[in-house]
Amino acid sequence: MTESNHHQADANCDASSATDSDIKSDTGSDVIVIGAGMVGAAAALGCARQGLQVVLVEAFEPNTEFNPGFVNNRVSALTRASENLLVDLGIWPDMKRMRVEPYTDMHVWDASGKGSIHFDAAEIAEPSLGHIVENHVTQLALWKALQQHEKVSTVCPDKVVDVDRDGSGSKVRLASGLTLTASLVVVADGKKSAVRDMLAIETSGWLYDQHAIVATITTEKGHQHTAWQRFMEKGPLALLPLGHNNDKSCSIVWSTSPQQAEQLMAQDEQAFCAALTEASEGVLGNVIKVEDRGVFPLELKHAKTYIREGFVLVGDAAHAIHPLAGQGVNLGFLDVIALLEVISNARSQQRDIGGMHTLRKFERERKGSNITMLAAMDGFKRLFSNDDMLLSKMRNTGLSFVDNLGPLKQFFVRYAMGLD
Repeated sequence: MTESNHHQADANCDASSATDSDIKSDTGSDVIVIGAGMVGAAAALGCARQGLQVVLVEAFEPNTEFNPGFVNNRVSALTRASENLLVDLGIWPDMKRMRVEPYTDMHVWDASGKGSIHFDAAEIAEPSLGHIVENHVTQLALWKALQQHEKVSTVCPDKVVDVDRDGSGSKVRLASGLTLTASLVVVADGKKSAVRDMLAIETSGWLYDQHAIVATITTEKGHQHTAWQRFMEKGPLALLPLGHNNDKSCSIVWSTSPQQAEQLMAQDEQAFCAALTEASEGVLGNVIKVEDRGVFPLELKHAKTYIREGFVLVGDAAHAIHPLAGQGVNLGFLDVIALLEVISNARSQQRDIGGMHTLRKFERERKGSNITMLAAMDGFKRLFSNDDMLLSKMRNTGLSFVDNLGPLKQFFVRYAMGLD
């Protein structure tokens, strides 16, 4: 499964409140948000809904139209916790009007044995396990809400060239020559964050020996509102249900070696469909069409601190994770939930929202949880993406054991959904 905090935002930079042509000088906002991907846009909207004056800075000119006939190849498996945030931000109904696909089941199995596990929303008395949503659907809904909010100004396209902090607040200097000042700067400019580097925040992590192929496919059989994931020696393959083409469309995330990824990307459509049918063991029948193939390298990255006085990292700027469990953007949305809570508490206590007292609370809330999830996904990657016979036996036994142990399986589901 996959996530993206990509900045090709599906919305218009010309927000109704202001554009960069409207902001002529340093006006002193409450919050500056750098990066208008899903996480940054959610943070901006959440702050504005608390009554804070927000300036949102985005480097790329976005696409503003939703085309029902086009299915984006980058999707996210949004958890219930993420859904609740988007409901609170008032954009979930708009997303549903565009396209979201609930999935009620998840089936995971190992290619090297008979181990498998089946998750069913009914087992935990929930209507679904989550929703598969194209990233541009979430992005566009967020931007439409930002356009309509009187507390939001946008600066786009523009990029940060320098940051500083002094007695008047946090300062952000842009390539256009504009300098902005605010009590707090939220850094959400992705895993290659330039602002994180400007703040001299180091990261730890590594590149995986895997690339992920993403695409939209059409299958012979319907997806049954089920997310399918098969673990293979070179990496997992996920088939994620889409609400398109009579339930015979899926988004795929196929993690494999860089060499195999290169070979698969070079194949024509017929050969790729045949390879994908074989890799999925024909669980949805033959793959009969593939569109919009893309590929990207996988890595783990974690910032050694999330905070500097007046600055806070969220989303991929703070942590990048392997996509095998689809937790990337969900971790970013959990960051937003925690940040909005500490900002609200600080304001109620008349504390500086950019002060270290406030931001340390956010870091304590999120850093441990994020490290736990990063470590768990790294462990799963190493456990499942290999051909060691002993590990193969262990993981097949483990899958079957958990599948037959109801309370443990329910705990895993609820944790993954952000309910526990």
